[in-house]
Amino acid sequence: MVHETTLDVTVMGREFRIHCTEAEREGLLLAVSYLDQKMQEIKQAGKIVGTERIAIAAALSITHELLGLRAGKGFDIKEFKRRIESMVSKLDNVLSGQDHPDTLK
Repeated sequence: MVHETTLDVTVMGREFRIHCTEAEREGLLLAVSYLDQKMQEIKQAGKIVGTERIAIAAALSITHELLGLRAGKGFDIKEFKRRIESMVSKLDNVLSGQDHPDTLK
């Protein structure tokens, strides 16, 4: 039997509740943190307005990165670990102050 858990996460200031298995938990937290970071970067650049457009731009950027890695354009494991640790720290700070999240399943 797979044990499900609930994660409360924040992306672009909006709170969401995500249902997942324990095995998926850590990966989802990293993904949420990375997505939020990308969306914040795009928002701060000021060239794209609106949460939906920012989300699409972030999805395209992340997909481009993934396809580049799959194509073998290099991978710096030290930089990757540093970024993951930074994202986890930011996510921990954000998650510690949540009240009423939306729910995603």
